[in-house]
Amino acid sequence: MKAFVVTAPGAAEVADVPEPVAAIGEVVVDVECAGVCGTDAEFFTGEMQYLADGHARYPMRLGHEWCGTVSETGLGVHPAWVGRRVTGDTMLGCGRCRRCRGGRQHVCAQRQEVGIRGGRAGALAERVAVPVRSLHELPAGLEPALGALVEPGGNACRAARAAAGERVLVLGPGTIGLLTAQFLRAAGCEVHLVGATARSVDFARALGFPAGTEPPEPPFDAVVDATNDPGSPARALDLVEPAGRIVCIGLAGRPSPIDTRNAVLKDVTAVGVLSASPGLSATVEAYAAGDVDPRPLVAATVGLDEVAAILSGHRPSGATAGPKIQVDPRA
Repeated sequence: MKAFVVTAPGAAEVADVPEPVAAIGEVVVDVECAGVCGTDAEFFTGEMQYLADGHARYPMRLGHEWCGTVSETGLGVHPAWVGRRVTGDTMLGCGRCRRCRGGRQHVCAQRQEVGIRGGRAGALAERVAVPVRSLHELPAGLEPALGALVEPGGNACRAARAAAGERVLVLGPGTIGLLTAQFLRAAGCEVHLVGATARSVDFARALGFPAGTEPPEPPFDAVVDATNDPGSPARALDLVEPAGRIVCIGLAGRPSPIDTRNAVLKDVTAVGVLSASPGLSATVEAYAAGDVDPRPLVAATVGLDEVAAILSGHRPSGATAGPKIQVDPRA
């Protein structure tokens, strides 16, 4: 089958690789749609910290935002899964440790991450093998673009839950920031966004959000940092109301210092959001009900042969203003 493979920083190819085989407790999924994420770009450039930490190494098969149809089941999996449309959790814990037993497999020290960590092949390919326990079935009629947006939506859903307040500021109107804003709006919050470019601000406004390159006047009960700016968490702490909450879901390429005296004297709660795992089911429900509609975020859908250019920063011809590029592996 065809798969997108990163072989070294800045080097990738669409390669012929062996078809996946469903191991015990696994299924094989025919991939309908997969998203390209900022994490994928960091692996492509070589900047992703997992490479330095030894949690990942080249060659890598990327792709952790996906949906598709189960086509094969392994030993121990009920054959009724065949034909079901699904998406899946990126985080695959060991299943044995204290964290996994407590339902926190997304922070398991021994976890694999689909297309990211521990050599687990990703979904920028025609087919992908994943554990059946990681699957979330998609409702009938939920289109592929939405199915592949469940994983980023799960992250945003968790950030919105952590930030819920009467008036919330989101720093960074990229995919995660905009999805977080949509979940907050669906919960009845007044949401404002701050972006670094006129283009991102204009797009946020087109979705109906107050947005600008500078924040409006406070108060903000919560501030979400959805940027990759190392100065943004400190800015969030400065902007949030005393006894408010800051939510960090963006990751910078270097440390993001904050003055803990400010956090203590303002009595602020700080929350970090690592993964979508605890928010996946709620995201599927929100998309199916129409409470959150992220389809305008998708700027274009391309084939595997265009992924390297996308990761290099190229925007495909005909792309709309949205921040998300998706891939049809069989195009």
